[in-house]
Amino acid sequence: MKKRRVVVTGIGVISSVGIGKEQFWEGIKKGKSGITKISSIDTSNFKCQYGGEVKNFSPEDFIPSRKIKFLGRTSQLAIAAAELSLEDAKFPYQEIFRRKIGVIIGTTEGEHPLEELILAWAKGGLKEIDRRKVIQSAVSNISANVGIYFKTLGPNFLIPTACAAGNYAIGYGYDLIRWGEADFILAGGAEAFSRLAYVGFQRLYSMSPDVCQPFDKNRKGMLLGEGAGILFLESLNSAYKRSASIYAEILGYGLTCDAYHPTALEPKSVAKCMERALESAEVTYKDVDYICAHGTGTPINDKIECKVIKEVFKERAKEVPVSSIKSMLGHCMGAASSIEAAACCLAIKEGIIPPTINFQTPDPECDIDCVPNKARKMEVNIVVNNGFAFGGNNCCLVLGKVNN
Repeated sequence: MKKRRVVVTGIGVISSVGIGKEQFWEGIKKGKSGITKISSIDTSNFKCQYGGEVKNFSPEDFIPSRKIKFLGRTSQLAIAAAELSLEDAKFPYQEIFRRKIGVIIGTTEGEHPLEELILAWAKGGLKEIDRRKVIQSAVSNISANVGIYFKTLGPNFLIPTACAAGNYAIGYGYDLIRWGEADFILAGGAEAFSRLAYVGFQRLYSMSPDVCQPFDKNRKGMLLGEGAGILFLESLNSAYKRSASIYAEILGYGLTCDAYHPTALEPKSVAKCMERALESAEVTYKDVDYICAHGTGTPINDKIECKVIKEVFKERAKEVPVSSIKSMLGHCMGAASSIEAAACCLAIKEGIIPPTINFQTPDPECDIDCVPNKARKMEVNIVVNNGFAFGGNNCCLVLGKVNN
């Protein structure tokens, strides 16, 4: 069977810099920071009190109120982003029941009601347990809830590969369409702000007290964020038949699962991941116009990512633009790489590379072109989107402008 080309025709984003593709992209282009004082949990006993919370998200704008009480916040974010993606793709709702549409969602922690149940039980005993929270708690609920809400009939998967999960989901969706196992896919990631993740990263001493400064010499660490990014995928022929607007083509992806360390990156494995992505896409390092970095802002992570870029991109390492939108959003965990994939699609479509904000002092060990503080206009044909996760779950995605 001849493999089908796969394109992105819809983008749905819920983020701390804006809800919907337009608000999100406008904020990213302007270098807007979505970092604010955290309000969803008590941070008074911690050094860091800031994060990329989505302050103005109202699930009622997307979901009937009678259904909201049965959905955790991560599912709410995923459903809202999926709805925005379907609308952006101009895909008729009545066709959902007739076509083989799949749902693939990546996440780090899944839903958080179990965490809330444990706290309620510890403080007040069994009488404080809300049975609806039990229904909301299963991690597989996220993709299942999206599928049930839109009544999709295709494959349905939840991929829990931490901070690279969004890229994994998009890559798997690409495979399913490419091999004819699905006609359309809603693929991406979703993550709600979590007390467990917040406390965990505090205990790892990996969080900045105020701002995220990827690649800066004085960077102090990451900040957490939340949100959802869902892409609508279909074959190139299908997009042409529907006269759909195409953002980008998915050219390929690379995976490595090295289990090297619970939290640390293994440079050789990360390099192999990027090389596999380029090989899968049938391009070379000389063809790439932009790298959307994992760029968490931690001293070690940024140093290793830059080292790997130098190894893979050789003489071009210092000339290829490399930026991190985590400087604006914080680290959205399972949603991070899918939101970044949305930014890559828009960069290709509009010819604008997002900046790395909060950059002040160059670091000799991160001597790349990080597009400091201001977006850059240039033609963007091929992009690499990096996603690296705990446990060595790495996924790099390659997207490009459609070339007939």
